[in-house]
Amino acid sequence: MKEPKVRKKLSEELEELKSLMMEMSSFATAAVEKAVKSLEKQDVSLANRVIREDDKIDELELEIENKCMHMIALQQPMAKDLRVIGSCLKIITDLERVGDRAADIAQITKQLAGRPLLKPLVDIPRMAELAIAMIKDSVRAFKEENSPLAWGLGERDDEVDRLAQQVNRELFSFVVEDPKKISDAFRLMLVASFLERIADHATNIAERVIYMDRGERVKIN
Repeated sequence: MKEPKVRKKLSEELEELKSLMMEMSSFATAAVEKAVKSLEKQDVSLANRVIREDDKIDELELEIENKCMHMIALQQPMAKDLRVIGSCLKIITDLERVGDRAADIAQITKQLAGRPLLKPLVDIPRMAELAIAMIKDSVRAFKEENSPLAWGLGERDDEVDRLAQQVNRELFSFVVEDPKKISDAFRLMLVASFLERIADHATNIAERVIYMDRGERVKIN
């Protein structure tokens, strides 16, 4: 009877671990959403909120890391269970960095506050929408151990990259017409690069999901 009890305990803790991962993902994606909204609306108050709330994402990272180490030490997981826990330790780093990129975008909101944007933001919000959906789906793939869902993120990452290139081309044309706009244009280029990086974090997570599920190391992008 001892072995089934041990197995049941491990299964319960793995489910708790997955729930914490979903919670961390929710905080990280909400931070990106609010950061881009703060930029669109030039809302410094919202930007400051994003920066403050980054601490919550860091706290969840530490909580999940401690839980993973506790499970390795006391439950002695084997095979796929060990891959699940190891993947968690990698994925939380990506999610923490998503939170950092959201805080970076919020900082740019503060730097641009009080000055009209070079152009209405169209592609940057679209990039954010795509990147947020990718993070959500990559973590859902982790929770469901869904390799096909993880594989599908590669094509969506290509779309984010295409939009980033388009943003850079448009902003560069503003600088050519008026070199005085270079500082503001550069900051918006940074926002596009941060969103592009967030999509990259989603593909990193997806690759770890496939390894966790199938034991195969792959590159989907």
